[in-house]
Amino acid sequence: MSLDPTNADLRTQIYQYLYQLLGPAMTTFDKREEGFEKKFAHDEELRFKANARRNKLLGLWAADKLGLSGAEAEAYAKEVVVADLEEAGDEDVFRKVRRDFDAKGVAQSDHQIRRTMDELMERAIAQIKSGA
Repeated sequence: MSLDPTNADLRTQIYQYLYQLLGPAMTTFDKREEGFEKKFAHDEELRFKANARRNKLLGLWAADKLGLSGAEAEAYAKEVVVADLEEAGDEDVFRKVRRDFDAKGVAQSDHQIRRTMDELMERAIAQIKSGA
């Protein structure tokens, strides 16, 4: 039997064994682990929300540069949000905006796009923290 730390059955067996050995002290360990797991889940949720918000803000910024407004700008912003689902990281979003700018002849350097992405991420995090 291999010791796979991601194996839930094995992990459960180890916890049960440790509980037998340590008794009530194990509950403190369990509570601590549960707290870490909840914090991790919370942080991941915030990161997901911040990325989605940043991508929407980026889509609206890019839509403005592309000459879109109103419903067209909102639809484009949604496209940018969906583009983030292609792969992990920000490159899929960057490529979409870069490709669209190139197709419409919008003069924005890669550096300008990436800097805007960073600035909008800061704004998205601030908005989420403030409850906006």
